[in-house]
Amino acid sequence: MEEKNKFSKGTFIAIAVLALCVIGLVAFIIGDKTKKKKDTDKDTEAVVTTEEVTIASTGEATQEKTEVTTEAKKEEKKDKTDKKKNPLLSSKSPVYLKIDDSGSWQNGSNYVRQFNVELYNNGDTDLDDWKVVFQMDKDVKLSDNWSGKYDLKDGNITVTAVDYNKTVKVKEMINFGFQVVYTSEDSCNKPYEIKLFNGSEEIKGKAEDESKKEDKKDEKKDDNKDDKKDTTEKKAEKKAESGSPYEVHGKLKLKGVDIVDKNGEKYQLQGVSTHGIAWFPDYVNKDAFKTFRDDWGVNLMRIAMYTDEGMGYCTDGDKEKTKKLVCDGVDYATELGMYVIVDWHILHDLTPMKYKDEAAAFFEEISSKYKNNGNVIYEICNEPNGGTSWAEVKEYAEEIIPIIRKNSPDAIIIVGTPNWSQEVDKASEDPLKFDNIMYAVHFYAATHKDDIRNKVTVARDAGCAVFISEFSICDASGNGGIDYDSAEEWMDMLDKNNISYAIWNLSNKNETSSLIDSSCDKKSGWEDDDLSETGIWYKEHLNK
Repeated sequence: MEEKNKFSKGTFIAIAVLALCVIGLVAFIIGDKTKKKKDTDKDTEAVVTTEEVTIASTGEATQEKTEVTTEAKKEEKKDKTDKKKNPLLSSKSPVYLKIDDSGSWQNGSNYVRQFNVELYNNGDTDLDDWKVVFQMDKDVKLSDNWSGKYDLKDGNITVTAVDYNKTVKVKEMINFGFQVVYTSEDSCNKPYEIKLFNGSEEIKGKAEDESKKEDKKDEKKDDNKDDKKDTTEKKAEKKAESGSPYEVHGKLKLKGVDIVDKNGEKYQLQGVSTHGIAWFPDYVNKDAFKTFRDDWGVNLMRIAMYTDEGMGYCTDGDKEKTKKLVCDGVDYATELGMYVIVDWHILHDLTPMKYKDEAAAFFEEISSKYKNNGNVIYEICNEPNGGTSWAEVKEYAEEIIPIIRKNSPDAIIIVGTPNWSQEVDKASEDPLKFDNIMYAVHFYAATHKDDIRNKVTVARDAGCAVFISEFSICDASGNGGIDYDSAEEWMDMLDKNNISYAIWNLSNKNETSSLIDSSCDKKSGWEDDDLSETGIWYKEHLNK
């Protein structure tokens, strides 16, 4: 009996211990699940907040991806800022570079970036033996290149002159370009260093005084605030008078050197040009155009379609996709009762004759599609340059204009002029024999002053209508200092003489001429804090 009781007691103890172990195990499992759920919920919340990625299979993986995306954005912004501060890229330097490296694309497993480079000499001596060195990763390869001699060694791309651009004279500019192949997207987006030489002497450039620039911006904002009430009242009056621009003014035509509306009254177009639509397609949207119409007082959009540069319509771009962007832009403007320019944006192609056949096919299709749209204006060659003569431009225009006229007999057509659409005086000496033809002049206020204004006067006095289809208030690089005084002189001349214009450019590219600040990702509905200095100035000018 005693042995039986002993056995029962031991059994009881064992069972009790086992039960405690089971209870502890259950508590551990429940606690662990709760912890995991909390961790997952926490990481899921982080993903929802950042709106950068979708939820992955585990919260931990998703959180890591979100952090990488955030850091990448910070690095990208830092790279842009560092690049902007490079004194060699500042127009305040006597000798400086303008580099457009915004065109990049994937090619199989590799990535390609195109560099379009302009070398400006605003110093007091000629550059007679220039050299530019781009310091990149060692695994890069050099692809297509032009207007220079190229050497690649250990990631350093050295560009030197060819015979025809060996000397850069004072107040002149030369350009060259090349494509670089990278093995990864990270390598493609990495910052690079630049060095510039004349002979054996390195040119350091002059750093821009950022503090003065910021003071100027603050001063401009303060001035804008003082006039805000008056501006709002004038804007309301303007909207009450006009409503939809096209509803009130209808199809436009020329009377002498002036644009007139359907009532025969003088009418001025005040517009905005997109940047290259293949590079900044998201800005071609109806809400953006509506913001410009309703908040800024803009009545015209210019759709800039590059023909030659990276992703160009006539080179490596997606023709159908790019053409659809053009048509979308025309459709949005039409729905909003705005006027719209279809811009065949030649630049690095130098002469419009290079892609004349493609231009003929394009304008045949577009002018046929929009033959009943009285709000559409055609710009057939943005900026002839590189020594292209007016005779060559005129020959091109005499072939393209009849193609448009067949479908749109009386649409306004803008024709570019030599030397980046600055030599309108030469065009006026031998004008085209068509009705409703206007001649393009482009200016950048800090560079182009009385010399170009005088050319405009000469052309108009000769009976040629001028359209400022592209301008900005910085220097000709598009990324230098702003000259507010020269800008006001230009605007005074244009507004007093009923000369129409479109400002460059609708994008948030990190350069002075962009209307949207580089830190702003919004594609419409911009507040003043979302705008660049140029954007603030233009909006206020339109609402004076």
